[in-house]
Amino acid sequence: MSKKLTITIDDSVYDGLYRVVGARRISRFIERLVRPHVLDLDTAYAAMAEDEERETEAVLWSEALISDIAGGDDEAR
Repeated sequence: MSKKLTITIDDSVYDGLYRVVGARRISRFIERLVRPHVLDLDTAYAAMAEDEERETEAVLWSEALISDIAGGDDEAR
């Protein structure tokens, strides 16, 4: 299944795409460039979430940041 997408780009970028990639190949070219950046992220995030040690460290780190923002770190003042 495909979806139609309207994007706005600079005229010079469009002209370059048209010249280098070809009139009826721009969509495929852009999809191939974008695909690894959006689909591989799901796999990477899932792998990170399965790493319990990493998740524990991330929670501790974020809680420390919240404490700093809330004024819980008296030494920094």
